Amino acid sequence: MMMMKRRHHFSFARSALELGLVSISNSSCFLAHLETASSSSSGIGIIHANGSLPPQMNASTPRMFATSSANLSEHLPKNNPASDMLIDSFGRLHTYLRISLTERCNLRCQYCMPADGVELTPSPKLLSQTEIVRLAKLFVSSGVDKIRLTGGEPTVRKDIEDICLNLSNLNGLKTLAITTNGITLARKLPKLKECGLTALNISLDTLVPSKFEFMTRRKGHQRVMESINTAIELGYNPVKVNCVVMRGFNDDEICDFVELTRDKLINIRFIEFMPFDGNVWNVKKLVPYSEMLDTVVKRFTGLKRLKDHPTDTAKNFRVDEHVGIVSFITSMTEHFCAGCNRLRLLADGNFKVCLFGPSEVSLRDPLRDGADDHELREIIGSAVKRKKASHAGMFDIAKTANRPMIHIGG
Repeated sequence: MMMMKRRHHFSFARSALELGLVSISNSSCFLAHLETASSSSSGIGIIHANGSLPPQMNASTPRMFATSSANLSEHLPKNNPASDMLIDSFGRLHTYLRISLTERCNLRCQYCMPADGVELTPSPKLLSQTEIVRLAKLFVSSGVDKIRLTGGEPTVRKDIEDICLNLSNLNGLKTLAITTNGITLARKLPKLKECGLTALNISLDTLVPSKFEFMTRRKGHQRVMESINTAIELGYNPVKVNCVVMRGFNDDEICDFVELTRDKLINIRFIEFMPFDGNVWNVKKLVPYSEMLDTVVKRFTGLKRLKDHPTDTAKNFRVDEHVGIVSFITSMTEHFCAGCNRLRLLADGNFKVCLFGPSEVSLRDPLRDGADDHELREIIGSAVKRKKASHAGMFDIAKTANRPMIHIGG
């Protein structure tokens, strides 16, 4: 245990310089700057009929897996004219709506928020609970069956319980989920579950408290761990844990996160570091999926590929004798745009059809100007029809003007 802590602290001290988060002139307590080369390996994966990796594949063998092993067409609804609003020009049906409830957050994560903060939208320009529910009802009546509440940090919104209760009662909604940093979740989750919350993702990028405080600019690591355990105790299965992997900061913890799946019903989801406005994205910080998978295979035997839903963003695996799941979200090195079924409603009422696309259209303004459901459907449908086949490459994304993640809501 002591050796593991020393290893994490050594890597952490070095990473502050490598990531450019601490200046060399002010870092006498940090190690000398060491330039870390970025890996860009790629390849095609092979798995046995039973889903296991071939024994000859080792850490030096690059391999990749398709995002989905299922067929999208099998899941398209039949004879539902209302859903035409949700079908883009490439035939993708969008049944998943992510609603950002607020731009505020009780953490200041460095990959999410610029160092100098963000300008918050004035409260009168944010969607009210009534407006959120009305727009959600419109989407659900048109074919959306999953809603995820995001932020900012959605649990800081005071009417979160009422919002969950109203949304969960929408006829046709199958899943009501939330993505949260877990800081206040443990005490709020029992009531949220009563109000209809059926699934959750908790963000946690490190298992080392000092690194957590450095990355989030706040304390609270233990409270996040308590929230994960509370979710498991309340019967959420799986509890999804989102981990953004950054070279030199937490890439040395990948196997420690995987180890959590041995006895806990959690789904560890390793996410490639993505560029957003103000997060100082650099390809040197990116740890590609192939490299993360190599790290896991080198340590754990019996890693098996699971069958995914065609709209899954993750490539899902399970280690033999582990009860949890390990997943990789490969937005940068192997996008999953062909199966995208996601739309986003931002806290200020703007509608966004692609996480990485700058295009937005306001639903708040026509709603407040008295637009009826037909007019709102026309606006939504037109925006969906303009959605591109795929987002740009990661270097182009890094140069494209977009909002900070805290505004978009993920």
